[in-house]
Amino acid sequence: MKSLGSIRRSFAPWNDPAATPYIRLENVTKKFGDFVAVNDLSLDIYEREFFALLGASGCGKTTLLRMLAGFEEPSAGRIFLDGQNLSGIPPYRRPVNMMFQSYALFPHMTVEANIGFGLKQDRMPRDQIAARVAEMLKMVKLEQFAKRKPHQLSGGQRQRVALARSLAKRPKVLLLDEPLGALDKKLREETQFELTDLQQELGLTFVVVTHDQEEAMTMADRIAILDKGEVMQVATPAETYEAPASRFVAEFVGSVNLFDGSVSARQGSVASIAYGDGLTIAADNAGDAAVGDQVAFAIRPEKVRVASRKPEAGADNVMSGAVWDIAYLGDMTIYHVKLDDGRVVKSAMLNSSRLVEDPLTWDDRAWITFAPDAGVVLTR
Repeated sequence: MKSLGSIRRSFAPWNDPAATPYIRLENVTKKFGDFVAVNDLSLDIYEREFFALLGASGCGKTTLLRMLAGFEEPSAGRIFLDGQNLSGIPPYRRPVNMMFQSYALFPHMTVEANIGFGLKQDRMPRDQIAARVAEMLKMVKLEQFAKRKPHQLSGGQRQRVALARSLAKRPKVLLLDEPLGALDKKLREETQFELTDLQQELGLTFVVVTHDQEEAMTMADRIAILDKGEVMQVATPAETYEAPASRFVAEFVGSVNLFDGSVSARQGSVASIAYGDGLTIAADNAGDAAVGDQVAFAIRPEKVRVASRKPEAGADNVMSGAVWDIAYLGDMTIYHVKLDDGRVVKSAMLNSSRLVEDPLTWDDRAWITFAPDAGVVLTR
């Protein structure tokens, strides 16, 4: 099988049949009255993994995190951590710590007092607390702010204090609930990489809840996409984007063009998909689709080429239309091309040169093309 996306690192215990999951959720259900927040969900997370729970509001991701932390108990099913059943174990006795979206810092305490609070509650000797706090301050680069109080810090600095406090007790697992939601875009992007580097340096298991796709794709080794309390797909960021398991995942992650049709012919992994009025798409990645199946062909906008000149005869997957909309974003230009059958297809073209090689403007006649292996056939 060809590699999908960039190679993040060699760490991939989920591909080892002999590897034992560090966190295991077995048929976990959580109900609040008649509402089912998590529905018969099973999931494996491995030691030292940076794992993301991604989904829209109300999909059950925060409820899952709270059950791992011990703030909620499952209505059914079991949760294991390092082989231990967590049922009935209160939050303060679990080897996990949780960093909340609001950071929940004590406003009357200094930075160093906030970081050392949990250690003080555990009755750690004073000299050891001082040493651990100093270590945490250095780790998050806040040594010079040790005597300040939260209201004297920026949003990014408060986020670092909350992170240091969460890590001070050296938990086996750190749970992060929308940890970067309060930061501005530029700082959020910088912090994503810092968190990833820190997690690898410490060798801890991180489980993060987020609704931000870019955040999950940047930080996580694997992503679980949730909908209505169920797992839609668990995969690496590249696999999630390039090989979505369903129409829901394809539409939820990033931008996508979908062509609905039926498989008219199949030879090996290559399928012909009939759609529209006598039109056919050649698709290499047909999966388990059989002749006669109703399918959707999903292709990302950056895989679609748009040009003012008609391709040579015999080219695969050629469609014609007119430029309907254009958005110039600096690094790329987004084209919406309205095909002759009325369908609108989105293309994202990289601006690799300062000069426009093939200028297109509104209402121009245009042809779009894409390679047979550029998209994926979805059967559900």
